[in-house]
Amino acid sequence: MPELVHFSADADPDQVHQQLLADGAVILDAVLSRAEAEAVRAELDPWVQATSPGRDRFTGFRTTRTGALAARSPLCRELIRNPGVLAQCDRLLLPSCERYQLHLGQVIRIMPGEKAQSLHKDRWAWGTHLKGVEPQLNTIWALTDFTRDNGATQVVPGSTTWSDDRRADPSEVTQAVMEQGSVLVYTGSVVHGGGANVSEGDRVGLNITYALGWLRQEENQYLACPPEIARTFDPELQDLLGYAMGSYALGYFSPPSAPGLDPEVVPPAYALGRRGGGSTLGSAADLAALNGDVTGR
Repeated sequence: MPELVHFSADADPDQVHQQLLADGAVILDAVLSRAEAEAVRAELDPWVQATSPGRDRFTGFRTTRTGALAARSPLCRELIRNPGVLAQCDRLLLPSCERYQLHLGQVIRIMPGEKAQSLHKDRWAWGTHLKGVEPQLNTIWALTDFTRDNGATQVVPGSTTWSDDRRADPSEVTQAVMEQGSVLVYTGSVVHGGGANVSEGDRVGLNITYALGWLRQEENQYLACPPEIARTFDPELQDLLGYAMGSYALGYFSPPSAPGLDPEVVPPAYALGRRGGGSTLGSAADLAALNGDVTGR
């Protein structure tokens, strides 16, 4: 059985990136202390306990999925901006976009008695239409220990280039066994799935995922974290949530206000009270990138 490579939390980002390209997944050990992981879990637990299990085999009849992390959890707002994770987003996603965005944030609780999830690629959120580009980078933060018995995520190292109809042999599948506070980092193209929980306790993981800025988000952040909440956040987090242009002329809106009250074309950050800052569409850098594409740079 193959095994995932573990790195320390302060490992060289370039080394982590090369292993991520090779296997499609790596584990960063002890990114949070056990006390920090417990604090995140405690902050989210009221919503987790109120969440009903899934209603089909894929989402899991003994699995709960609780979202809107940025709106509900100040601690999660910091995790979304974790420098080590964003360093991997920079390396994996920026070659294909001007900026990336938060794709989803949810607590996944696999309860005792849950069966293994079917293996899949997360990039299938957009169907099988995207070819030749990696659309996303995913993380699962272990808020409990992840063990073989309690449902540690199944992963098929090296499966990123597989065709969509290729099925894994059991000998090719491993599990992301890791201690509380560690983080599984994996691409949208690696085959994986939740494990079966044959233990007597919950397996709780924090799924924070990023995607190319020109793709639709799996979790609609504008509804999960609307402007009246997001306007209190740091601009970097606002941009990650999607309150920024995806690229030049991608994502602007016209305020539905009285005639002449507002500019006619503004970027999403305008809804948060952020005014000015360059073009009413994208930034000067976005325009330069667009001109480069148009002129065959």
